[in-house]
Amino acid sequence: MLKILTFIRRSLKKSFDNIRNEQLKYNLLQAIPFWIGSVITGFLAVMYAKIFAWGENLLHFIMNWHSWMIFIIAPIGFVLSWWLVKEFAPNAKGSGIPQVMAAVELANPKEHTKIRSLLSLKIIFFKILSSVILVIGGGAVGREGPTIQIAGSVFRKVNEYLPHWWPKISKKNMIMTGAAAGLAAAFNTPLGGIVFAVEELSKTHINYFKTALFTAVIIAGLTAQTLAGSYLYLGYPKTHDVSLMVMFPITLVAGVAGILASQLSVTMLKMNDWKKRKLKTDKANIIFLVICALIIASIAYFINQEILGSGKEIMERVLFTKNKHEDWYVPILRMFGPALSFTSGGAGGIFAPALTAGASIGSVISGAIHLSPNETNVVVLAGMVAFLTGITRAPFTSAIIVLEMTDRHSLIFHLMLAGMVSSIASILVSRHSLYDVIKTNFLSEIRKD
Repeated sequence: MLKILTFIRRSLKKSFDNIRNEQLKYNLLQAIPFWIGSVITGFLAVMYAKIFAWGENLLHFIMNWHSWMIFIIAPIGFVLSWWLVKEFAPNAKGSGIPQVMAAVELANPKEHTKIRSLLSLKIIFFKILSSVILVIGGGAVGREGPTIQIAGSVFRKVNEYLPHWWPKISKKNMIMTGAAAGLAAAFNTPLGGIVFAVEELSKTHINYFKTALFTAVIIAGLTAQTLAGSYLYLGYPKTHDVSLMVMFPITLVAGVAGILASQLSVTMLKMNDWKKRKLKTDKANIIFLVICALIIASIAYFINQEILGSGKEIMERVLFTKNKHEDWYVPILRMFGPALSFTSGGAGGIFAPALTAGASIGSVISGAIHLSPNETNVVVLAGMVAFLTGITRAPFTSAIIVLEMTDRHSLIFHLMLAGMVSSIASILVSRHSLYDVIKTNFLSEIRKD
């Protein structure tokens, strides 16, 4: 294998040496690593999505077969997911976005060697394995945040494998571009990927890497579409014939969702701190995980199965069927499930669960004030933007993602209003986002070593 790689490297060098135009040669050499990383990212994003969907379908099959099985598979799933991460890839836990944010900050001459603990091939493997096991066990997690860490790992490794004669590429730009490509491939939202890189990750002027960023997002998205087909993450909800008066319920839902999302973030951070202080042994952690799993299993068995999984079926039901109004307690379940799952120590993201929680809040409030079906759809989409903003504090990224996953471009101002109201409301609970605090924790741990 090593001989083959050496032969390929020598052949590439010889071919490029034959190019007479030095500027063209330099530009091509700069672009190729981004192209390679984007294709690999698109492929992995689609494969991961299929494996994750298989895990959710397996959970539903087991629940339909014998629902009491949740009391067996939930504890096994939670403990095994946590153990895999703890033993083999500690920094694969959780979403993956804080790890990428930390890696971007570490991408400087003094600390760049520490990035490998956050982004690596081992992280990719155990991120996928742990998150799929957790979702089979009923964990309320998503795959979108993990896809971003996977993509960041891919781009870092591509950069690392470049031969010594290759023009140097900024590690920071490579990681940020990879993260954007990962988000674009995960949701099929190219603009969302670009805005995410600028709003959430970038402290560098976009002019320095805009061409690489745009190209990577396009190639990753096209690769994903080639493998999975052209699709929308959700579909085309009906939103026509809605008056401007809908702005009032949008503002209400956005404020409520922003406050609840920020409170959920604070709760999860407090749970993490409590675990660090109190659960010093593996036995204590396992007991905690079994209790969490049994709580989720009990709610799923006795109250409502909608606490399980990423919750995408809730979004699809309230947007595309006549059954648009959830019971009042569903938003509570859709926050309670991620709180227990995200703090379990296994791998799994909170993007999709946040969207689901926001959709359920919009659904409940729409039912309470008797909105029409189309108005309900608009308010549900606003709730999704608002809750995601409350978690990420990235209102424009949240608005663009929901806009692209539903192709409702006429709602751009409605969704941006929801994001801005949520951004203001969420600050009333906590000044910092969930990702920022977790990123800071990762940085302090890594710099301590």
